[in-house]
Amino acid sequence: MKKTVMASLALTVAFTTTTFAQEARAQQVPLPTTAAQVAGPAPGTPMTKPYVQAVARMAYVWGWPLVDAANRAVAFSKAPEPGLLGGTVPVAYNRLAMLTNYVRPDQRSITCPNQDVVYGSGFFDLDREAAVIQVPDFGDRFWVYALYDGRTDEFAEIGKQYGTKPGFYLMVGASWKGETPAGITAVVRSSTRFVFAIPRIFMDDTPEDHTAIQPVLSQVNIYPLSEFDRKMKVTDWSKLPHFPAPTSGGKGETKWVNPDTFFDELPAVMKQVPPLPGEEALYAWIGSVLDAAATDPNIKKTLKETAAAADNEMMPPFLRWRYNGRPAGNGWNSPVNNAQWGTDYLNRTGTAKSNMYDNRPEETKYIYTDDDSQGRQLNGQNSYAITFAKGEVPPVKGFWSVTLYNALHFFNPNSLNRYSLGTKNKTLTYNADGSLTLYASAKSPGKDKESNWLPAPNGPFSLYIRAYWADKAILDGQWKPPAVVRVP
Repeated sequence: MKKTVMASLALTVAFTTTTFAQEARAQQVPLPTTAAQVAGPAPGTPMTKPYVQAVARMAYVWGWPLVDAANRAVAFSKAPEPGLLGGTVPVAYNRLAMLTNYVRPDQRSITCPNQDVVYGSGFFDLDREAAVIQVPDFGDRFWVYALYDGRTDEFAEIGKQYGTKPGFYLMVGASWKGETPAGITAVVRSSTRFVFAIPRIFMDDTPEDHTAIQPVLSQVNIYPLSEFDRKMKVTDWSKLPHFPAPTSGGKGETKWVNPDTFFDELPAVMKQVPPLPGEEALYAWIGSVLDAAATDPNIKKTLKETAAAADNEMMPPFLRWRYNGRPAGNGWNSPVNNAQWGTDYLNRTGTAKSNMYDNRPEETKYIYTDDDSQGRQLNGQNSYAITFAKGEVPPVKGFWSVTLYNALHFFNPNSLNRYSLGTKNKTLTYNADGSLTLYASAKSPGKDKESNWLPAPNGPFSLYIRAYWADKAILDGQWKPPAVVRVP
């Protein structure tokens, strides 16, 4: 009996000890504190067609601007020296090319250019070599050098509104560890390998200013660090050679994104453009499907089919301004995070499709509309008046303009060779009460009003306000753009 009791007691103790041990092992699993500690998709997991379609559709809209930018870089890399793409757009690789006048109205390389500034452009591979940014003395003239990473975000503040002084600045990649040479004022760093640079220099629409701007334009430059000698280089940009523009079907912008090859190109682009903090899971999710497609022809086929469907169904509406930004008053819209998109993927892609390479809001506030004050599509067969009350033209420290674009976001050819009106124009006629009325229509509003007329096509068009170095009232939304009123 005693042995039985002792055995029972031992069993109880053992059970109790085991139970306590099990409870002791019920500890908190360490919570992840970094992205690297978060488990990702498991390789080899079967994927249904609807699942692949869902991820592919999202990846297409998310990655469209990245692939667009990367393919532009490829096209620029084919230029043997700085020149003009199709004779109209400055093109250079690891260097800069500059125009000497407004961009020509027949270019199709990029939507929504303006004729307020003289443009320059160039793509730079910063893994290959750092680049020197040469800034001349612009005097009182407005200017800004926009530097875009592979996400179409700006990463530097170089311009008149920032108080940038004449001199030399160094543009480097994320991993650059070199010594800053004597004579370099400051260093700006891109988080991506490829950078697109677009200087913009304001010019009045007068023969006198067209002549006066040339000496300063000749000193605008960006070139490899190995050529830096602390001397201001002078280039005659009027002698640039011409190179053929990429062939592209249709009447719209050059087709920089091809849905048939999109998912073949995306893996390399994602390696060139590393994830932002918080994007690691997104990259892993998309990457898991891309990896599966590399070995499964059915998944690859689904990706291609989904890209074509997304391109046809999801991208065209981005040409409508109502799907870009948010309401700015009186039927106009305006972006909020332009050129600092972060994870604002909707507006990043909308802008890439409709209006690639915005400036940051502090540099330029963009305001646009397709509609009149009654919400009807603007059409050149009708006549419209846009009236700024006295003292209510866009309040800016730089300049402002109103540009008219056709349905494809390009200039409308016209006998006046006029595509925008604003600060640059010295012949605008103000009303007796001090207000300013601009007119938009295919037919002239009359000789007495032609100085304020934007010629429109005989069909749909849009209007676009630019406010460079906008005052706080515009940035805060206190200033409202005027209604676009249809008139008899």
